[in-house]
Amino acid sequence: MLIVLVTLAWLVGMLLTGMAVARFAARRRVQRRVFESDPEDHLSPPDAAGYGFLAGWLRLAGYRRPGAEAAFIAASLIALGTGGTIAYALWASSLLAWADHNISQIPGGLSNMARPLLYCVPWMLLLLIASLPMLAVRRTRRRRVSQVERDLPITLELLATLAEGGLGFDAALDRILAAQPPNRALVEEFRTFQADVLAGRPRVECLRRVARRLEVTAVTIFISSLVQAEQLGSGLAEVLRTQSDDLRQRRRERAIEFSMALPIKLLFPLVICFLPGILVFTLGPAFYEFFRLADAYGRTHRGL
Repeated sequence: MLIVLVTLAWLVGMLLTGMAVARFAARRRVQRRVFESDPEDHLSPPDAAGYGFLAGWLRLAGYRRPGAEAAFIAASLIALGTGGTIAYALWASSLLAWADHNISQIPGGLSNMARPLLYCVPWMLLLLIASLPMLAVRRTRRRRVSQVERDLPITLELLATLAEGGLGFDAALDRILAAQPPNRALVEEFRTFQADVLAGRPRVECLRRVARRLEVTAVTIFISSLVQAEQLGSGLAEVLRTQSDDLRQRRRERAIEFSMALPIKLLFPLVICFLPGILVFTLGPAFYEFFRLADAYGRTHRGL
């Protein structure tokens, strides 16, 4: 039974890894189609994709210091060693034997089902503790994306309003950044954009670098529209207003979709967490008495 559980866990892990790799490859293909439309853009490699997979993943989460990869690898090794030590101590101690002895007292043959899960606990602890650095980086990346998606609609509205008032893109962006907190991810990236423009980089390349450093769908669409307007020479105010209205509509549709999916999402916690508690609380004593009587009846007949 233990071998079957380990095999199933390995298959599920391989399936999840394959899905993650396929999703990452699809995102790269979409970005390649968006960013490689300019034949001169090959002179500047992508900010995140120009590094290795680990370095690019850490940079997308905001870890851009020179020693970020080494720190992540060291943290992963420490977590792996800690998890292995805890798993070995749990395996070598008498705690599992004590739990196995108590489980074997459960009547009705339920101990045969619970015993393999008991011996999987050290390995589950090992996997959980070893994956803590990866989960922390993933959580930071999600928080960064959520922060950008919250700040982008306000920034677009202000840019469209200031552009319709007659200000240029750079002047409007400078006014908006001066009024925003400096520790926001979108503000930091636009500050880097201003520094790249002042350093002499082409404006189209600087805009595309912003999208590459963030890899957020809404920002990618916005930057693609700005790049197209810059290359075609169309009015910036109209483009910004169109993007602002489109982003507002997409946020409204996402909110409606989330509200419609909420009852279905609540169904699984209700079935998995709430209903079993009710069943155990109401039917548990009856089942316990039934199993106890059945076990006593079986022992009596075996004695005869």
